[in-house]
Amino acid sequence: MSTPEIIYRQVGELTSDLIALSMCNHQKYPSMKDCHGGIREIGFGNDSSLSVVLKNLPYSEIYKELERAQLYNIKMIDGALIQLMYRFHKNKIENHRLAFFPSPYLEEYQNDPETYESDERYAEIIMKNIVPFPLRFDFDSDIGKLDHSKAHLSLGQYKNCRISVSAPLTPYHFISFLLCNFYNTAYRKFHGKLTLHTEKFSSTILKREQNLIYVQIP
Repeated sequence: MSTPEIIYRQVGELTSDLIALSMCNHQKYPSMKDCHGGIREIGFGNDSSLSVVLKNLPYSEIYKELERAQLYNIKMIDGALIQLMYRFHKNKIENHRLAFFPSPYLEEYQNDPETYESDERYAEIIMKNIVPFPLRFDFDSDIGKLDHSKAHLSLGQYKNCRISVSAPLTPYHFISFLLCNFYNTAYRKFHGKLTLHTEKFSSTILKREQNLIYVQIP
């Protein structure tokens, strides 16, 4: 069972791991606050102004506003922004928002190309054929329809892109997913240095959702 305390600790330890591996250059350690009615929220302190993500704006403008307002937990070395937000009610997860916003431009690389080109950790970051797009794993215990699963993956800001996911994700599952798929060279080199977390959430996928393509959480 993953309690608020466990999730809070995971976010903090994973943040420290990414700092130690030089995979991020700015970060905010997680906050946890108690709200009325037994609600506990884990986020990054100023997580109440995410409306820009819902606006019909070019992705570059959305990214710039998130970066300017520091609406993220972690800023990766290539500028990608990572958000990890959870809400619990009496130790039971109610929702989460786990988002990845890659940088639409490689300003850091442009300022210091030799550093990146000489370090294999950044092999994927500097490839010219990469098309950056955001992704988000959401969970909401109050929903659960065939076209809107409780746990789902959204890609590229498409309004109706909700790929069913078998269960809510822990921070460890989410960060491992990002490193494995978007920073694979670094992942293969340093995965053993990430603090291992074995906690997980219970499955929430419905039988009918399993008849479609979906993401299976370990």
